[in-house]
Amino acid sequence: EDLGVRHRLWVYSGRRGVHCWVCDDAVRKWSPALRAAAVEYLSLVKVRARGARDPLPTPDPGEGGFVGVWIPPDPGEHGFMGVWIPPDPAQHREPLQAEFPKKKDSVQRWELLRGRMERTRAGGRGAALGPCYADWEVMLQFCFPRLDINVSKGLGHLLKSPFSVHPKTGRVSVPLDLQRLDQFDPFAVPTITSLCHELDTAGSDGEQEDVGETEPKRRMRDYKKTGLAPYVRVFEQFVEGMESARRGERIRRSGEC
Repeated sequence: EDLGVRHRLWVYSGRRGVHCWVCDDAVRKWSPALRAAAVEYLSLVKVRARGARDPLPTPDPGEGGFVGVWIPPDPGEHGFMGVWIPPDPAQHREPLQAEFPKKKDSVQRWELLRGRMERTRAGGRGAALGPCYADWEVMLQFCFPRLDINVSKGLGHLLKSPFSVHPKTGRVSVPLDLQRLDQFDPFAVPTITSLCHELDTAGSDGEQEDVGETEPKRRMRDYKKTGLAPYVRVFEQFVEGMESARRGERIRRSGEC
């Protein structure tokens, strides 16, 4: 939104990443310098010399998703809080090292850390050091996406097409429905094996086939019976939205002539 970008298609990579296909005409003509500047602008967490970070006086970035993902609620799992002790400010390190082993799970450890940071912000023992945003910065460090600047700025960089297959996982690179993102399960994404099985099942379900139907048409019909169908619809809606916007722009320009 800040950069005036409208047409963005988000695509799961098939493994750990997410691709954002920006399809605005103007953006596709950006130079490598402009592309690099855009990625720099979107890189929220910045590290200075010695690892110090600029304070981030922003609202809490969403602890609800942080606890339960990076901090497992299962008492038998500690996640990164099982071994993590904040190195700065130094005054908190020794007390936390003593208190962490007494907590049964990472949720309690996280609450201990947040409580200590809250006391610092409220003007406690660390007031002389200024505001402390350590808990927010921890969440940002773990939750904010790591952007691949080389993919974004290189005009000749090889890009993986939507609906291609990840060579290591076998999962299909599928478009994401942002309205139902909280329901997306990367482990339930169709694979080559699952699609072949579904297509074989669709071809032998005993339905009466149209004798005049060509093979390409039958294949187009069969894919709708697989787990790929909802993702294809997301892609179609994105293309339809782009085409509608382009028609509107052509009409607007013709009216100006």
